[in-house]
Amino acid sequence: MLILLPPSEGKSVPARGKPLDLSALGSPSLTPARERVLDALVALSDSPDAADVLGLGATQAHLVDLNAELRTAPTARAESIYTGVLYDALDLPTLSTAARRRATTRVAVVSSLFGLVRPGDRIPSYRLSGDVSLPGIGPVAGVWREAFGGAVTDALGTGLLVDLRSTTYANFWRPDADVARRTATVRVLHEVGGKRKVVSHFNKATKGRIVRALMEDGANPRTVPALADALGALGWKVEMGTATPKGTQLDVVVTDL
Repeated sequence: MLILLPPSEGKSVPARGKPLDLSALGSPSLTPARERVLDALVALSDSPDAADVLGLGATQAHLVDLNAELRTAPTARAESIYTGVLYDALDLPTLSTAARRRATTRVAVVSSLFGLVRPGDRIPSYRLSGDVSLPGIGPVAGVWREAFGGAVTDALGTGLLVDLRSTTYANFWRPDADVARRTATVRVLHEVGGKRKVVSHFNKATKGRIVRALMEDGANPRTVPALADALGALGWKVEMGTATPKGTQLDVVVTDL
């Protein structure tokens, strides 16, 4: 099983740690693309319109300086870099030893700067949204669309893909027909008074809790129905949809946090 997570906009900033070493990251086939995006982002940091290109407001100008130092800035394990609702609910660093070991091989973050990031990969804090177009290389989604497929399928092997990416990061890569047959996409629906809707906070928090529960439980389903059964056994109300070219959708219905 491979679980794909979206990154978070917010990130912690390590106070100390080794500088970035791209050759030490997982999925080494992505190294050339990582170099291209990193070079373009660092170069952009010297431009007076860097904040505008990155979609940053007046109070976020310091993030441009953060990007300028990416090659020499301290790094930390990715599991402690990504923050926000999903990652607070997942709380990778506090998993049990066995669960944390499972997460190192079963969880990957889709990053606009590094492509695929494993929880144990050492990365610096950065700011680059998935919908940004960088001078010299164009949309980062396009860069990863060209490089991503082999890395994901190599990491996945013959197992089940659990796709928890947001729409922006789903544009980085689409599964082929073979992978789509063993892909589950998960949607969280908040139900109140018999009516259901997608609410961002519930969606992110529940996805984080689902991943945490799967890692702690040790379940390793190999089919979408088996994943639905596993989530049901862990206490969630799950409804399975029909197969599509993107995979089979699982709706997880929640009534509260």
